[in-house]
Amino acid sequence: CGSVLNVNGDVEMDASIMNGQDLSAGAVSAVRCIANPIKLARLVMEKTAHCFLTDQGAAKFAAVMGVPTIPKEQLVTERNIKRLEKEKHEKGALKLDCQQDLGTVGAVALDCKGNVAYATSTGGIVNKMVGRVGDTPCIGSGGYADNDIGAISTTGHGESILKVNLARLTLFHVEQGKTLEEAASMSLGYMKSKLKGLGGVILVSKAGDWAVKWTSTSMPWAAAKNGKLHSGIDLNETSITDLP
Repeated sequence: CGSVLNVNGDVEMDASIMNGQDLSAGAVSAVRCIANPIKLARLVMEKTAHCFLTDQGAAKFAAVMGVPTIPKEQLVTERNIKRLEKEKHEKGALKLDCQQDLGTVGAVALDCKGNVAYATSTGGIVNKMVGRVGDTPCIGSGGYADNDIGAISTTGHGESILKVNLARLTLFHVEQGKTLEEAASMSLGYMKSKLKGLGGVILVSKAGDWAVKWTSTSMPWAAAKNGKLHSGIDLNETSITDLP
């Protein structure tokens, strides 16, 4: 809900979602004044014959579906206003690293029937150009789900992720027989060596195994399985607790 600010100080959000059972998918980009764009992406998946709606078209569809709009001010925090000012003061150089608390949120899941899914949502990069769209709403880059392989959600430098189709590339390595850890390391390593792009992935296999990997400084994550909650932020620091 809410996000970083573009060059004009506005919130423009992107999201995508995919069902691995039938490869149905929905995505929205450059969405304004909507609390949870992932809910709109799911409506695109379930209520239209399309995969991707953007800007005014997405807004009109949201209105038809009864998705409430909220005042822009409710999505803007004082912290993000200060971050935008700081970024502009530093001449707005786009950093390849995941900026601290960038705000991409992703999820992958496997249900009791063997279906996998992913969902990813973001506001993008601080001080981005108006209308800039990154990897998050792009199926195959921001995420992918296929019951025959697994599901993945990505985060990081959107332009780099787009160029290597990070989500699908990682699952390709899984298809080729690599473990989830190996597949994630290979695709993230390729993006880093080829483009100096940093990022992270979470993924779950059709067998219920899961992995989390990142090349950025840190990445908050959590995983729930068999009544246990695994979580962490920094490399080699994982906590395991019982789920309530």
